[in-house]
Amino acid sequence: MKMDEINIAIIKHMRDGRKSFKKIADELSLTVNTVKARVNKLRKEGVLDIAGLVNPAAIPGHTVIYLCVKLKTMNLAKKGEEFGRLKGVVSVSVVTGRFDLIVVALLNNDFNLLEFFTEEVSKIDGVSSTETFVVYQSRNLKVPYTL
Repeated sequence: MKMDEINIAIIKHMRDGRKSFKKIADELSLTVNTVKARVNKLRKEGVLDIAGLVNPAAIPGHTVIYLCVKLKTMNLAKKGEEFGRLKGVVSVSVVTGRFDLIVVALLNNDFNLLEFFTEEVSKIDGVSSTETFVVYQSRNLKVPYTL
């Protein structure tokens, strides 16, 4: 997919969450149909994914964790799919660096970190090591950056 300036501008407007197509269209001097068509195409092509960020401090009894996984295999996508099917998992990303996968999970009082590891993560063969980060607070920071 060609990433032109309009697509980049639309993506920048959507990083604040699910902004209305009308508001984006007004701010970019486009028609609502143009914005809607481009967003749909970006989603269909796998360029844009609209997701909600969870602030665990705002949800009593819940914890968000980032599980960094080092694998014994190079079949990263297949292992990512396996992790994606585990209870509590919200997303899985294949990454570079000292880990192969980053798994985001939402846990609660009825299904905690120990249960996540003993009942779910232990099912997956080929895990070399893991490192877990517990999120205490998460905000969609307005950090300036360019695409």
